[in-house]
Amino acid sequence: MTEYAVTDPATGETSATYDLFTDGQIEDAVTRADAAASVWAATPVSERAKVVHRIAELHRERRDELAAVMVKEMGKPIAAAVGEVDFAADIIDYYADNIELITGDTPLTILGDGSAVVRRAPLGALLGIMPWNFPAYQVARFAAPNLAIGNTIVLKHAPQCPESSAMLEAIYSDAGLPDGAYVNVYASNDQAATIIADPRVRGVSVTGSERAGAAVAELAGRHLKKVALELGGSDPFLVFSADDLGAVVQSAVDARLDNNGQSCNGAKRFIIIDDLYEEFVERFVAAMAEVTAEDPTQEETVLGPLSSLAAAERLQEQIDRAVEQGATLLTGGTRDGAFFAPTVLADVTEDMDVYREELFGPAAVVYRASDEDDALRIANGTPFGLGSYVFTTDDAQAERVADRIEAGMVYVNLVLADSPELPFGGVKRSGTSRELGLLAADEFVNKKLIRIA
Repeated sequence: MTEYAVTDPATGETSATYDLFTDGQIEDAVTRADAAASVWAATPVSERAKVVHRIAELHRERRDELAAVMVKEMGKPIAAAVGEVDFAADIIDYYADNIELITGDTPLTILGDGSAVVRRAPLGALLGIMPWNFPAYQVARFAAPNLAIGNTIVLKHAPQCPESSAMLEAIYSDAGLPDGAYVNVYASNDQAATIIADPRVRGVSVTGSERAGAAVAELAGRHLKKVALELGGSDPFLVFSADDLGAVVQSAVDARLDNNGQSCNGAKRFIIIDDLYEEFVERFVAAMAEVTAEDPTQEETVLGPLSSLAAAERLQEQIDRAVEQGATLLTGGTRDGAFFAPTVLADVTEDMDVYREELFGPAAVVYRASDEDDALRIANGTPFGLGSYVFTTDDAQAERVADRIEAGMVYVNLVLADSPELPFGGVKRSGTSRELGLLAADEFVNKKLIRIA
């Protein structure tokens, strides 16, 4: 049985298939990761930092090869794929640079004599279940902080990313990690459940859909182990005022089309104050309509295909259903195979399915807001709470709105500003944890109290 395959969404051609691991291979992977945990945890922090830095170096050395494979697996434009590999390397370097901070003791001020510290210690082997939309970046933001801490990794990548996942395993291994400290597995969902249940695996992190997150969380809870969830998003993009509306519109287009519209924290719902609505929508629709989905292997391509024909069909069904329920299609709404035209919907109301759904592709919904309170009502009227974007010339308004938005991240007057030191994560049905930044290093660690008389 073969479940893992490289199928180019631009052409529909399958160039390689990979057999699922046998149960014996899964057992071997967990055994190796568990055995490596004690070795890696005992490795001096300075030596761990050198290895983690080498992982970053190898990302850069093999950047072009890895990026080309990512394009073939999920249709990411080549320029974006190259940028992703570089960003992954930056993330890995960040944790190597800050390894003393994330592994060091934290002194406590105590009520009484003596002293107390919180000492951070690794938990052991962890399972990471990764998605297809950022094959290198997602792995880096899970693996890098945990390897720096001293944990080891069993990595189950998305079934459509088997070639890039094998390349990443080679990078981590060639950097000098102990055998088993990073192990890639081609596992079925049932085999992943077996790994989660294994007592040698001390935690699990999943980035993916709500359904996948709920299933993993239920199983992890049954076995009393920590789970970190990074799930979907339907991020609002609120516009209250602007000195340069054209620049705001371009930011909106960039935020919606990034990664072919397949970013969990991509802006998806554009909530515009009443007196700017008509002009913004006119400009936004025109700018979206100017972009065409093209060959992702070309350097100048901005928008490639969706990750698969099935993904494009799902988006088409959502758009068609929204129109049937009364939404107005302002542009797009059509596809050619996995290539989907940039799409904008208007007149969406709370009784429509699309009001609460995530559109994972180059499709946006525009809303008219009567005032600040109305804009926040629309922004928070979703089960998701990942990121958000606020555009205003009023500093006090920016502070008020940032406080009231139900999201894990708020970006004011800028987009596409993720950075290794900035924590990433959400609330509500968007997840339970944080990745990137120093907070990521506290997800799978024993924060051990040591109290001395």
